[in-house]
Amino acid sequence: MLRTPDAVTCTSLSVGYGRPALAGLDLAVAPGQTLALLGSSGSGKTTLLNTIAGFVAPLDGQVWLDGQLVSGPRRLVPPERRRIGMVFQDHALWPHLSVLDTVAYPLRRAGAAKAEARRAARDILEQLSLAPLAERRPGQLSGGEQQRVGLARALAGAPGLYLFDEPTAHLDASLRAQILDEVARRRAADGAAAIYATHDATEALAIADRVAVLHSGALAQAGPPAEVYAAPDDLTVAALTGPLSVLHAPVSAVAAGRYEIELG
Repeated sequence: MLRTPDAVTCTSLSVGYGRPALAGLDLAVAPGQTLALLGSSGSGKTTLLNTIAGFVAPLDGQVWLDGQLVSGPRRLVPPERRRIGMVFQDHALWPHLSVLDTVAYPLRRAGAAKAEARRAARDILEQLSLAPLAERRPGQLSGGEQQRVGLARALAGAPGLYLFDEPTAHLDASLRAQILDEVARRRAADGAAAIYATHDATEALAIADRVAVLHSGALAQAGPPAEVYAAPDDLTVAALTGPLSVLHAPVSAVAAGRYEIELG
C-alpha cells in the first residue's frame, strides 16, 4: 500500500539573512494535520513560514509539498504555484483593492468568473463579520480589521495548506475565538493541513494536533500538545509552555541522576 505523502516535509533546512535564522531543521506535517509552531520572537517561526511559502530561498536543504520538491539547491517553485493560503503578520493587503476584491482575488486566480468570485467572497466576509467593510480599502481599516481581511483572503482560495503567522495577534478575545472556530471549520471541510505560528502557548496547545517548539532557529521539541506540556525536553521548552512549568528551588542533594530539592 502506497503511503500518502506528507503535506509538508522540510529536510535539513537552513535559511539565513547574513546570519543563520534556521539551521538543519527537519519537520513534517501530515495531510489534514494542524501543527503549531511555538516560539519567542526571533526563534525562526516567520522565516520558516516564508520559506515554505516560497518567499525565501533556503541556503541548504529541501521543502516538499504533497511529495513534490518545491525548494532546493537548484529548484525554487514560485509562491503562486504552491497552492498555499498564507495570513501574514503584517497583513500584506493590496492598497488599491477593496476588501471584497481582495478576498475575491484568489478565486479569480483559480479561474472563477468575476461575479462568481465576488459572490463567494461576500459569503466569506459574512461569516467573518466583515460584510460592512466590503467596499473599504486597507487604509480605511484598523489593524485588527486588516488581519481579518488577510485571513478571509487565505480562506477564499481553499488551499491544500494554510500558513498562519500569528493571525489573532491584533484581535480581542471574542473575535479570536470566532476566527479560530472558522479556521477549524473550513480546514475540517476541505481536509487541508495548517501550520500555525504563535508565541502564545495556550493558543498552540488548544488548536494543534502537534506542537513544534522553535528556539534560536532549531527544533527544540515536537510532539502531541499534552506530551510537550507534560514532559518538556529542556528548560527552554518548559518556560515557553507557561510559568507553572518551571519550578525554582534549591538543590539539597544529587544521587543517581536524581535531584532532591527543598520547598518551603
